[in-house]
Amino acid sequence: MKIIELETTPLSNRGMLLRILTDEGLVGLGSPMNYEHGRTVARAIDDMGEYLIGRDPLQIEDHWQTLFRSSYSRQMPILLSALSGIEMACWDLLGKHVGLPVWKLLGGSVRDAIRVYGGAGGATPEDAAASARRSVEAGFTAVKTTPFPQAVRPIETPAEISRVVKHIAAIREAIGESVDLAIDFHRAASPPFAKMLLRELEPFHPLFVEEPTKAMPDNVGPLRELAQSTCIPLATGERCTTRWGFRELCETKAAAIIQPDIRHCGGIREMRHIAAMAEVHEILVAPHSAADPLGIVAAAHAMAPTPNFLLMEFGGGGGTGFFTEPLSMVDGFIQLPQGPGLGVEIDPEGLEKMRQKGAWRQRTMRRHPEDGNFSDF
Repeated sequence: MKIIELETTPLSNRGMLLRILTDEGLVGLGSPMNYEHGRTVARAIDDMGEYLIGRDPLQIEDHWQTLFRSSYSRQMPILLSALSGIEMACWDLLGKHVGLPVWKLLGGSVRDAIRVYGGAGGATPEDAAASARRSVEAGFTAVKTTPFPQAVRPIETPAEISRVVKHIAAIREAIGESVDLAIDFHRAASPPFAKMLLRELEPFHPLFVEEPTKAMPDNVGPLRELAQSTCIPLATGERCTTRWGFRELCETKAAAIIQPDIRHCGGIREMRHIAAMAEVHEILVAPHSAADPLGIVAAAHAMAPTPNFLLMEFGGGGGTGFFTEPLSMVDGFIQLPQGPGLGVEIDPEGLEKMRQKGAWRQRTMRRHPEDGNFSDF
């Protein structure tokens, strides 16, 4: 079997679909990270395709090492996004070639289903509480909220701290204590402000606080200091790539939970490497996947054999209208795909509806209304 073509389709959910076509008629599906640089990622895939066309797609490890190590700067997220999608599609081809789901090729599963969490949005405590209740009613046993709808000052006022606390308190009251509540600071808070806020949120017993400070992923030190100052488990890693990008984070135990995104951390096998390194340090894994149902499927395969898996994001949903047979979520869990490869196929009409149309729009920077300075998010 030989690769004959690589096709990319930008999607309106900030995702991207990669299809690797072969001379035997099998098609491998991959999900490279897209976000604000989809055209650049697509060009990187084209460049890598010049090496891949005419080669055996089942030589996954050799292709990964060649494409990774031949890059002058190996940790560039855009190149890793392209490589992650390619690796994912090659695993899909391998599974289809031998007639087995990818998770069986990775050694089988240590669990029967994959726990996922839903969202709880809203600009007011009342709206956030109502949103959280809807997620619980939909079947989720864990929800995550982001309490910063606006730009955040380096050190916020007591009034702003009180607002955030009321936001979290309203959700906790709405969902009770039997449902897990995660909080995403989304890098909006400075290290000193994050320390102040974490102390106020401890009584609500969060499952974790994600990206609690703007220091990550470029500066592990402030995150480690935060981890030592709170009893709340801290989570981060959605912006990190490869096992080398997670090494310091794990070795210093700057986080209790890491959150690699399979669409740019290096792919399925690389996520397994990252998870194995975390396991040695007693760190849990909760994959990030905010935009793309195919990424959720690939992460489910990678987490099936992972002992230190906690739960994962379901932000892209189960692929209703995008997959010919969408994933189903029951009691907060999705079942492991049973079909060959990744176990899903794309609905042509659904793909056309989700195709990104018109010019790609760059996300605008959030700025403080007082002085116009930028705010991370």
